[in-house]
Amino acid sequence: MINRGFRYKLIPTQEQNSLFLQFSGVCRLIYNLALEQRRDHWRAYQRIHEKKLNYFAQARELTALRAEFDWIAAVCQTCEQQALRDLDKAFKNFFSGRSGYPSPRKKGVNDTFRFLGREVEIKKMNGKWSAVWLPKIGWVKFRNTRSMRGKIKNVSVTLDSNGWHASFVCEIEHVAPANICPSVGIDRGVANTLTLSTGEMLSIPRSIYILERKRRRVQKIVARKKRGSQRRIKATRRVSQLSARITRIRRDWQHKVALNIAKRFGAVVLEDLNIKNMTASAKGTLTAPGRNVRQKAGLNRSIRNQGWGGFETILAYKLEERGGTLISIDPAYTSQTCSECGTVDSMSRESQALFSCRHCGFRAHADHNAAINILRRNTASMRTEEGRWLSDEVRTGRMAIHPENPLAGALGRC
Repeated sequence: MINRGFRYKLIPTQEQNSLFLQFSGVCRLIYNLALEQRRDHWRAYQRIHEKKLNYFAQARELTALRAEFDWIAAVCQTCEQQALRDLDKAFKNFFSGRSGYPSPRKKGVNDTFRFLGREVEIKKMNGKWSAVWLPKIGWVKFRNTRSMRGKIKNVSVTLDSNGWHASFVCEIEHVAPANICPSVGIDRGVANTLTLSTGEMLSIPRSIYILERKRRRVQKIVARKKRGSQRRIKATRRVSQLSARITRIRRDWQHKVALNIAKRFGAVVLEDLNIKNMTASAKGTLTAPGRNVRQKAGLNRSIRNQGWGGFETILAYKLEERGGTLISIDPAYTSQTCSECGTVDSMSRESQALFSCRHCGFRAHADHNAAINILRRNTASMRTEEGRWLSDEVRTGRMAIHPENPLAGALGRC
């Protein structure tokens, strides 16, 4: 059994839109009140009740709260309970070290609520349209852009700059077939988003860069508007719409490329990159200011724009569904190593695009050379494979090798 998500844009009526806002507002309030209780009053609660303050204790208090306030009882109880479960999960992730301390939910950012799968119903209206029945809301239309499979586990309704969307998490019966396809190494970069060891080079759509320039122009307009004015709100909404469009284009490209790779290859080897550290700010502190801060900020923006992490997540589940595997390897020196003779020399990387080995004369695109090294590192150590790796002097570039050097031939046979 595997879980898969199906996302559709909802077309609510004006009355349903008001109910959506009411549901999300009450669920956000319940979450924030429970967070405040856990943060500030947990000691008093345990002293008075002699019980721990957890999801079950707060769910009992939610029942009493619903009996006291009609506007809270007007919202489906399941949605409010799911908000408490989200908070409980956030605290478990915090105490296990997987995430930071939970933060309050904000209006306009966290407008969402969730139902259980057994509470909803789907009906098909015609070839293009379907409807979902939500408790205390009714039937809501959505465009049937893709067929849904499996048993519905839960449904999340979320508001973004493009309107309300419903995300269905479905449990699907699936047995992964035996995958006998070949392996491939992939190098991730900025000039070329993905470079395969087969020589293919793939980049995110050009339209993303065009929309990025438009977004920067609109952001400058926002900065010139008076805070709280309607014109600033309108310009801010335009920035959100452009950001959402960029995200949709990038995600669509990631899904298509990942599906193509998962169908053609049985094992995909990627570098184990720490993207968070790679995109950290370089401005430093007042006592120790950073250098080349603007250049580093531009590089960080370019790295985030490529969507390396999102692509890896999508590729992982598409490979798993088809019996393939995703493998991560140590990225050290993959771009400085010659895939032909094994020499590790930083001077061989002549430019961003060109790799020219100073030992054997091998020339190739730098990203393609790195992708071959990434693939090879999956099966054997690049430092010892077939006895082809050279001495420390050569690998670190401390010993320049020239065709006239009589030691070049001897080193090449090592």
